[in-house]
Amino acid sequence: MEKFTITITREFGSLGRSIAKELSRELGVEFYDRDIVEEVAKQLNLPVSTVSDEEEKSKHSFLPRMFPLGTDETYIQDIIFDVQKGIILDLAKKSSCILVGRCSDYLLEKEKNNINIFVYAPYEKRLENCVNTLGMTESEAKRMIVSVDKARNAYHKKYAGYLPGDPEHKNLMIDSSLLGVTGTAKLIAEIVNQLYGES
Repeated sequence: MEKFTITITREFGSLGRSIAKELSRELGVEFYDRDIVEEVAKQLNLPVSTVSDEEEKSKHSFLPRMFPLGTDETYIQDIIFDVQKGIILDLAKKSSCILVGRCSDYLLEKEKNNINIFVYAPYEKRLENCVNTLGMTESEAKRMIVSVDKARNAYHKKYAGYLPGDPEHKNLMIDSSLLGVTGTAKLIAEIVNQLYGES
């Protein structure tokens, strides 16, 4: 099988991360999501929770205190993005892999054998997933769908110059409610195998 990369951007509650995890099992390759945050935190000597909370915010409350010279908020977010960029490009060079979020679609769009996928679902299904699969209350789920999508969209627009679900930058857009996590992963795996040869 040829070396390839798959990037997955997703709406909150569409279970894109779960699909990436299942897809990694189907294809026998690594998937990276939280691992990227952990590596950023390690390189910047920051708590993982801080990087996770701050990487997609437009307003920062904690990070400026980590930089005593009064570094402005935009610059700090730029630092996080630059470190993430280096990590993502390194991971993509090493071996076939699946990368979730963090503008990986933008960073790898021009690379050979890269597939950019956007996972979405109807609002009611996302709400149901948040409550039944992710264990949230309904009110928490409604709040998170709005706030996380807003943060991801702002972050992606800032660094990629387009929204995560822009069809001009996607090879595949799929409604995860149609086939569920396992079915969606199997469908994507079949496409990958057709394109790059079964292992």
